[in-house]
Amino acid sequence: MSVQELAQFRAQHKRASQEVFEKGIVIFQKNGHKRMGDEGWDFLEQLALAAIETGRLDVADRCLEQLTGKFPGSPRVDCLAGIRLEASESAETALKYYGELLETDPTNAAIWKRRISVLRRMGQVEKAVSELSQYLDMFYTDVEGWLELADIYTSCNQHEYSLKSLSHTLLLSPQNPIYVLQSAETAYTAGDLPLALKMFLMVVDMTDGDDSESLAESTPFGITVRAWYGVKLCTRRMSQDPRLVTMSASSTPPPKHMDLLNELATERLRVAYSSAGKKGAIAQGREVVFAWVAST
Repeated sequence: MSVQELAQFRAQHKRASQEVFEKGIVIFQKNGHKRMGDEGWDFLEQLALAAIETGRLDVADRCLEQLTGKFPGSPRVDCLAGIRLEASESAETALKYYGELLETDPTNAAIWKRRISVLRRMGQVEKAVSELSQYLDMFYTDVEGWLELADIYTSCNQHEYSLKSLSHTLLLSPQNPIYVLQSAETAYTAGDLPLALKMFLMVVDMTDGDDSESLAESTPFGITVRAWYGVKLCTRRMSQDPRLVTMSASSTPPPKHMDLLNELATERLRVAYSSAGKKGAIAQGREVVFAWVAST
């Protein structure tokens, strides 16, 4: 049963390091991986990662020894060995290791990412940004890379640059409402409220019910509620300070019916927090929400 559960974890990209280690070590000690065929190598990689994350470096080393023997020079095994190195050696040692691998193969995306991660952990933000930008020049379609770059800029309060990075994410994955929501919230933080409002409404359009369900009959939940919060915040602030309506670095025009959007956002949030049953779990704290939405 544990073998099947671990295989399912791999298929779902689920880490659960402690659970994986506890189940995996039993199989490993009984040499059960040797009866799995090719899947046994995936198991060893999974167990090695879990062992590193749980501090059992001795088990990780034994897994790596078998993987290296089977796949000498494998970029995937090299990356795993680098992660193992990070767990016990200095960041400088890990950077040197990754640098040597990239000199041999500059197209190894996994090694690029590990190196950037180490640089960021060391606080070398400028160098991390520089290397990540080089990486994205080579691997433009890596959505996770653009999200990482946006996150770095956000951590430095450079929200305009973060928004530009997220724009590439939207080009590569335009149907993902989570990325649209992240862009909306970044635009809001950057002070471009017209753009933020437009993108919050895009999230609502992507997630709130479907064509067969009218708005009056639908109950917002999940990220749709968060998007309606964004609509409420944007319309409230622009109503209170008209100067914000024209302060758009992206030159996004403001909506024509701001008051109506404000009222609609209020109504949608009331519905979300008044709902019963499964979706109504969000109703905790409804009094605070009702007071907030009614304040304007």
